Amino acid sequence: MTTTGEDHSATLTGPWWWARRRSAVLDGSLALVSAVECAIEGMPFADAAGLAVPVGMIFGVVAGSVLLVRRKWPIAVVLVSIAITPAQMGFLMGLVGLYTLAASEMPRRIIGALAGMSMVGMLIVTYVRAHQGMGRGELAEVGDWFVPFVSITTSLGMTAPPILLGLYVGARRRLMESLRERADSLERELQLLAERAEERAEWARNEERTRIAREMHDVVAHRVSLMVVHAAALQAVARKDPEKAVRNASLVGDMGRQALTELREMLGVLRTGEGASSSASAPSSASTSSSAAVRMQPVPLAAVGAAAAAAASRAADEDGGEGPCLDDLEELVGQSAAAGMVVDLSVEGDPRSYAAAVEQTAYRVVQEALTNVHKHAAGAKTRVRLAHRVSEIAMQVENGPPPEVAAAGAARLPSGGNGLLGMKERVAGLGGVFVSGPTDSGGFRVSAVIPAEG
Repeated sequence: MTTTGEDHSATLTGPWWWARRRSAVLDGSLALVSAVECAIEGMPFADAAGLAVPVGMIFGVVAGSVLLVRRKWPIAVVLVSIAITPAQMGFLMGLVGLYTLAASEMPRRIIGALAGMSMVGMLIVTYVRAHQGMGRGELAEVGDWFVPFVSITTSLGMTAPPILLGLYVGARRRLMESLRERADSLERELQLLAERAEERAEWARNEERTRIAREMHDVVAHRVSLMVVHAAALQAVARKDPEKAVRNASLVGDMGRQALTELREMLGVLRTGEGASSSASAPSSASTSSSAAVRMQPVPLAAVGAAAAAAASRAADEDGGEGPCLDDLEELVGQSAAAGMVVDLSVEGDPRSYAAAVEQTAYRVVQEALTNVHKHAAGAKTRVRLAHRVSEIAMQVENGPPPEVAAAGAARLPSGGNGLLGMKERVAGLGGVFVSGPTDSGGFRVSAVIPAEG
């Protein structure tokens, strides 16, 4: 795991201007060593200047202690080291000060100017000291080239290495901070992406649940409604007309088998899903408990929705065709007529084929509208109109008021109130328009227009 910028800021627990306690300890140790060094170097300086030795030592301690504020004021440290260079004091302070200045966020021109001043000061002091040494005969055996060589080498050696090292460390520190900020930014972006992905997943799950519920409603509700209507008719004519009762019983059986087949296809996927392939590859002698465990594995909603759609596409074709289409409307209307509904189907325009989604949606709209007539207006006269237009297909199912002798809820068919909503969602999903509502005569009308291209 990486340390984020917030965590890095939380670790800044040092005193005063130090980020960490160990930084304060390091600077204190360097300042102590520099103070001792300057105090020792202050003794010959006091002798040369005609001052008391304690005065020179105190001056050295004060000057060397300036290194304690190198992180806060690096320019001040470098200036003090330049100022005491003629006294041949503060070599450690000069090295550390130049390094700190180069590693800081100071502009490059300031760093270059102070580094140049330090190098020139060291060059002059070294040249003067070396020349004095040759004048006293201490370096008599060395040629004249030695003084410039020593001066240049010493000045470069005291300034170039700390400057270069400081520039490298400063660049590396800035790079690490940039990488840390980028990691923080990426972490925030990943968190936002994860939240959005979770929202999209939740939305997709809700959409898939809605689609599954709509498919199951469209597949099962119509046939079960017809079964209830036929069962009620069977109960009414069982003793008066045995032959008609037999026909109604046969119709109820056929519709029940179709409904069970379609329901079994959907519920089978809900129970098995991905576990079906696992159970198929298992040995045939597997125990009942292991098979049940496979069936109880979780199923992705996308697979369930696909299975539901596949089952819905076979709602009007028991042999497993390509799904309900406009050619199956006559059979659909005939089933309602066999259940006792007075229904008329009229087709306008030249029939032609449409996209599978368009034909299935048109079929489902008519199917659900007829189901609602069975539920809420049993015995009412119903008219189904289908119009083939140039760039669209229109359908309308309109029923009159139910007869007074047949109450609308005589069949006691439950209603969840989702049929009209499901039809509207289907039509809107294809870019169509759906309208429903009561008529002036006391009936109900359902109308839908779907683009031919869907």
